[in-house]
Parts: sequence; C-alpha cells; structure tokens
Amino acid sequence: MQRYLVGVDGGGTSCRAAVADADGKILGRGKSGASNIMSAPDQAIVNITDAARAAFADAGLDIGLLSHASAYLGLAGNNVENTVSYVLPRLPFAQSLIESDGMIALQGALGEGDGAVAILGTGTIYLARTGNDIHTIGGWGYHLGDLGSGARLGQQALQQSLLAYDGIAASTPFTRSLLEEFEASPRRMVAFSQAAKPGDFGRYAPRVFDFASAGDEAALSILHQSAGFIDVALDRVSEITGGGRLCLLGGLSGLYAPFLSARHKERLVEPVADALSGAIALAKGTFIHQERGVA
Repeated sequence: MQRYLVGVDGGGTSCRAAVADADGKILGRGKSGASNIMSAPDQAIVNITDAARAAFADAGLDIGLLSHASAYLGLAGNNVENTVSYVLPRLPFAQSLIESDGMIALQGALGEGDGAVAILGTGTIYLARTGNDIHTIGGWGYHLGDLGSGARLGQQALQQSLLAYDGIAASTPFTRSLLEEFEASPRRMVAFSQAAKPGDFGRYAPRVFDFASAGDEAALSILHQSAGFIDVALDRVSEITGGGRLCLLGGLSGLYAPFLSARHKERLVEPVADALSGAIALAKGTFIHQERGVA
C-alpha cells in the first residue's frame, strides 16, 4: 500500500492539513475550524480530522487511507501534557506526533540553518534555532501568556471600552464602536467574555489596527503596549541566536511589522515556505527517514 504523510497546522482560529507521498511531495490540502487542543480538545480533534479528510479529497485519494497515514501535527496548546495524551489516541491516523505549531512554522520558514521565527496570531510563540538546539519562548496559552496576541488584543479592546463606559478612560470612536456592537450594553459584553474562547477575542484584533491607523488614542495605546511585549520577547530571541535571520509569521505579522523597533525590523527576512511544508518535511524526517535509517 502506498505510504502517505499528513502535516497539520492547527491554531486557535483555523486548522490546515496537507497530504504528501513518501517523498514529501504535497498532493492535496484542506482546511477547517479552530484546533487549539488546550482550550477545546474535542472540537480540535473533529477539525483536525475534517481538515485531513479535505486534504485527501483534494488530492483525489480515498478518505479511508487516512487511517493508514503517518501525521506530524503542529498544534496550539500542545504544552499541556494531559491534553496531548488525551488527543493522541483519538486522532484518525495510524501514527501521530504532536508538537507546537511553532515547530512546523520554524522548519517551513527557515528550512535549514540558524534563525528565529515569531508567530503572531491568535496566540504568540517564538522559536530560535542554533545548530541542533531549538529554544522556545512563550506559547503558554491565553490564560497566562500570549502577550501581544490577537486574543489578548481583543480582550484589551473590550476592557478599554468598559473603562471608557465607566468614565475611567477617554471615550473614543474605537471604544464606542465596540460598545455599539453589544447594543451599548456592558452586561452583554461581559456575558460574551465569560464564554469566549481565544479565537472569539481574536476577531477584534484587526479592529485595533484599523482604528490605530486612523489615529484613535485608545487603539494606539493598546497596540503600542502589545508591540512593546513583542519587542522584549524578540530581544530575548536575539540573545539566543546572536542576531541573524528573523521571520514574522501568523495572521498579525504584517500588521505588527511597522510597529516593531528598528533593531528587529532590520533582521527580517521572507519565509522560505509555509508551516504546512514544514510539517510535511518533519513528518518525512520523523517517519520515513527513521524507518530507512537515514540520519
């Protein structure tokens, strides 16, 4: 039977999958919903399966072959041991390995060689590679980390609108637009926040950038604070790598780039490939090379 590899890039907003042959040639791609295994593991399993099935369908392959495939998954929320152990046996593949979404992004963006990536999306995580050593900074999840992330930006935006409602902070077009979305009812906003997942908060992140570009004082304050968090994290990354290549990845990377310090802008390079390509490369190295005894 033909051997197939699956690469999965799963985050707090969406899940993408690719299927490749044993040589690592990508044959098809698929996409589904959020797949953060920390915040919603059961839904993540469903969306991972749906994305993989869509990739097989895109490649013109029998979906039943999914159960014979080997999968390398880069998933948000992977740094909680009991979550990984819960998800692994429930995946539809013959064998699976779960790593961080940062790991596959690093491989895809840099290929081989030293350098670092900053993934700025619904969450945030930074990875630095020097030789065979990979250092991870952040990625601790929305509750205790992810400073500067889309989820945090959205949460701060709603907080600021409530401060403005109470007269503690200045009311601006930005804060008023958020209140209007909840029919000018702080109680509705609070009710939303109690049930909201990181991706729900993250939907408000682009609005922060939109109003900041128009000079809104409240939006600019949030954005400068968040960019400051990212600058500090990149300083630490630079200490590890001694400078060198830096790729910004994730849905907010292009929006954040103009707000970062010049010391980081001057190191920016374009990624070699995307995270899915990185996942397939790591799947090949993990499952095919090891079986063939290739170093």
